[in-house]
Parts: sequence; structure tokens; C-alpha cells
Amino acid sequence: MNKGVYYAAFTALLWGFLAIALKVSVNELPPVTVTWLRFAIAFTVLLAWYLLFDRPKIKIIAKPPVFALIAGFSLGLNYIGFITGIHHTTPVISQVFIQTGPVMLAVSGFVIFKEKVTIRQGFGLLVVLTGMVVFYHEKIIVIAGGLANYKTGVLWILFGALCWAVYAIFQKKSVAAFNPMALNLVIFGVPMLYLLPFVEFGKILDISFGFWLLVLFLGLNTLGAYGSLAYALKYLEANKISVIITMNPLITFAAMALLSYNNVSWIQAETFTAVTIAGAITVIAGVMMVVFKKK
Repeated sequence: MNKGVYYAAFTALLWGFLAIALKVSVNELPPVTVTWLRFAIAFTVLLAWYLLFDRPKIKIIAKPPVFALIAGFSLGLNYIGFITGIHHTTPVISQVFIQTGPVMLAVSGFVIFKEKVTIRQGFGLLVVLTGMVVFYHEKIIVIAGGLANYKTGVLWILFGALCWAVYAIFQKKSVAAFNPMALNLVIFGVPMLYLLPFVEFGKILDISFGFWLLVLFLGLNTLGAYGSLAYALKYLEANKISVIITMNPLITFAAMALLSYNNVSWIQAETFTAVTIAGAITVIAGVMMVVFKKK
């Protein structure tokens, strides 16, 4: 199997837990501050690694590729849109609508990158989309019922999804000529700089040690997920990547189901039915049709 599949799957795994952690984080810190900390930690750890083991890679900061600058700017907006949306909704609901980003990436694979698609893969993508609709049917009905706060959150998430698609397109163009991980020095560094004036440092100093561990997890999650995604974009077609990473809501679904079952007090419980479980199985079946070789 193409190693890009493993990179994309690892990204999906990390993103599966990300929405839950972000929902908890905004209880203590403003969304922009959390976003800046994620980029700052990821950039600092990556820079330290290259300083110790591969200094020539740092030269990319002095003369960054234009596509990487656009990707970094777009990724920063994606983070803001997603975390603001989570603040107004729930982890599972946010995962519904952020998947429009991978769908747009899949379309770009056919339109922009001229990737070939078989009938089986096209049908598999349709199965994935059908499974997502079934999976989130009840949640979508709740949103359509007129909960203004949720609607605001959904709009933010859709904005974040659009920005993510722009990031992924320009990142895929960049990895053809540059080292995927070195590009992340630029992609993490750009939003870290332009978000700096909006960071509330006073609130950062007031958080507890336990919350600092959560922030550290968010930063390392960013580094790991986008490092793996960069390599996935180098080795795998955009349409396949988009389908694999749509599995991350299923991980969120399972984690939230477990937390809800145990009645934890630090996050709002989610409700799941046999219909949502059937939708999850449908999504997995569609992913297998798109990713795995015919034989």
C-alpha cells in the first residue's frame, strides 16, 4: 500500500481527538490565543529539531516559497474558523461540517491536479458522502431547527473548511519541490506571526499546570498531524487523502460516546443512535473502496 495512506491515516487519528481537546481549551482561553499557542509550540519544536539535526533545512525561512506563504496564511484562518465554530457547537457537530474541506480537496484533485479516478473510487466517494449524511442526520436536523448559536458555529466551521482546502491545494503544489516537513516551518511560522497582536498573554499566565499539558498536546498534535499530512500530500493523490481523513469524525464519535457513557463533567455529552452507527459503518466501507487496491 502507498505509504501516503499511512501518513493520511495518522493525520486522521490525531484529528479525531483534536476537536474534543479544542472544545475543552476554549473554556479557559480565547480561540485566537489557543490557535497561536498551537502554532508557536509546533514551530518551536520543529525549529529546535532542525537546529540540532539538520540545520540546512532552516534556510527555507530566509526565502520561503510563495505557495507555502499562502498555505500558512490559509491554515491560520482555518484554525480560527474551526475553533470558533467548536466554541459555539459541539465536537461531533463541528466534525460534520469541517469535512466539506476534504470534499473540496477531492474535487480539486480531479480538476486542478488532473488525477485519474476509477468508477469504483467515484462510487466509494459517493458511499462516504452518503454515510456522512446518515451519520449526522439527527445532528443536522437539530441545527436546522433554529438554534442560532449552533448556526453561527456552523458558519465559522464552513469558513474554516474553505480555508483548509486552500491550504491543502497550495501545500500539495509546494511539496513537489520542497521537503514536506521543512515547509511546515513556513506554514506554522506565518500564522504565528500575524496572530501575535491578538494574543491575550495575561490569560496564558493564569492557566493551571494541567491546562498547560492540554495546550502542549494541542501543539504537538498540530506538528504531528500536519507533518504527516505534508508527506501524504507528497506521496498520495488528493482525492484519496480527502477520503481517508474523513474518517477522523468516527474517532471523535467513538471518543465522545465513551465520554458520554461515563458521564464526564468537563464536556457536554453527545447522543448517538443505531442510525448514526450505521452511518459510521457506511463511511468506513466507502473509504475502503477508494483507498485499497482492487485486488
